[in-house]
Amino acid sequence: MKVGIIGGTGGMGEGFALRWCTNHEIILGSRDKQKAQTISENHMKNIKNSKYADKVKGIIRGNDNLSVAKESDVLILSIPYENIQSTCGELANIIDDNCIVVSPIVPMSRNQDGFYYIPFQEGKKSAGTLVAENLPKCNKIVSAFHTISEIKLKNIEATLDADTFICTDNKESLAKISDLVSEINGLRSIYLGPLSLSYQAEVMTPMILNASKQNKIKHPGIKLV
Repeated sequence: MKVGIIGGTGGMGEGFALRWCTNHEIILGSRDKQKAQTISENHMKNIKNSKYADKVKGIIRGNDNLSVAKESDVLILSIPYENIQSTCGELANIIDDNCIVVSPIVPMSRNQDGFYYIPFQEGKKSAGTLVAENLPKCNKIVSAFHTISEIKLKNIEATLDADTFICTDNKESLAKISDLVSEINGLRSIYLGPLSLSYQAEVMTPMILNASKQNKIKHPGIKLV
């Protein structure tokens, strides 16, 4: 399976690439094609020098965002909330009808009290809702991966011991993304409900960050017990 990551040269992109390249072809996207290719090559060198090298059946490569969107079976939008409309506008007529689009985007900011969820404070829409509105031809949109520690995700020797909540209106997409989740050591998928409930998953990120700061907890996640 081809897993594309728009904004894939960042920390979350690195984590997903290192975790999933054992079984899949990972394509990191950037506006700068050369940057994406260079970072992808570095990731491949790192994974080949690790103790997991013999388990890697896939590859990591880089390309420009538009090219990544055209050929992906699953497309992760690892982009800022404020870039949703412009990025989705560029990709709307390029993404294949069978492509699953995943939003791990969290609309949050920070004030003197701590991190806060933008839609609650500023009356804006959840990231999942905004992605769906700007990709009107896509009926396979999934909201997931909001509360994962980037540091732990990049450390392929670390077990996450956490849950990720999934919101989608498409049960076929739910099954496929849940399978991808299960490939990340220690991560469990929890179906939360339709995409309209995406805000419930997104809002947990600023809450976790505030709690971790106040209680000096490093690299927190969340898990239902």
